[in-house]
Amino acid sequence: MDMSTYTVLPEAASLEEKLQALQAIERELPAVFIVMNVERDYVEYMSENGRQQLDVSMEDLKAMGLRYFDTYFNPHDVADYLPKITAMLTAPAEKDASVTFFQQVRLARHLDWSWHLGTTRVFMRNALGIPTHVITCAIPIDPLHHVTSKVNRLLEENNFLRRNQHIFAALTKREKEILRLMALGLSASEIAEKVHISEKTAVTHRRNIKSKIGAQSGYDLTSFAQAFDLI
Repeated sequence: MDMSTYTVLPEAASLEEKLQALQAIERELPAVFIVMNVERDYVEYMSENGRQQLDVSMEDLKAMGLRYFDTYFNPHDVADYLPKITAMLTAPAEKDASVTFFQQVRLARHLDWSWHLGTTRVFMRNALGIPTHVITCAIPIDPLHHVTSKVNRLLEENNFLRRNQHIFAALTKREKEILRLMALGLSASEIAEKVHISEKTAVTHRRNIKSKIGAQSGYDLTSFAQAFDLI
């Protein structure tokens, strides 16, 4: 890390003092607060309501280290927001910088994921202004709220893109064009006329494309083409 990008800051309140201030008001606030030690990669503190929901002690949380993420959070969500938090931590100090995200949490004795809206920002910096701790505020989202269904759809789309990115990248420019026309409902003869190839070649392309993307129906073709903005 290039220390020259940071400005030496005056000594602020200690970590203990800030945690004590947080504990004094946490029961009055409708959210869970998590303070993460980003130097040693463990949970420094979680508000009591959060520990109750996860049915875990502070000692166990600290002992987990980075296993904390694998234990309680959907890895697909973590893959989205963790790089953004990392980028925030390595950027020059910005007082109000934060990262906001949706995340799915596995609560104690629950089989299903529970959606939360989280916001993370720097909680403590050392004398050079380098972050040592971050704080996350997590608020549960009503499962019947319309936002939940929209977030689920977006997550499914993102997961589909991740699973199939390598397949799409392996398609040739001609195959992507033919896939687009197939998704629009054109027949082999219509595709042949459009791209100036023989109908036999068009039939071969159609068969190969279906095999490569694992399409079993016209719906599969359309979904794949829409996911990668071909139509």
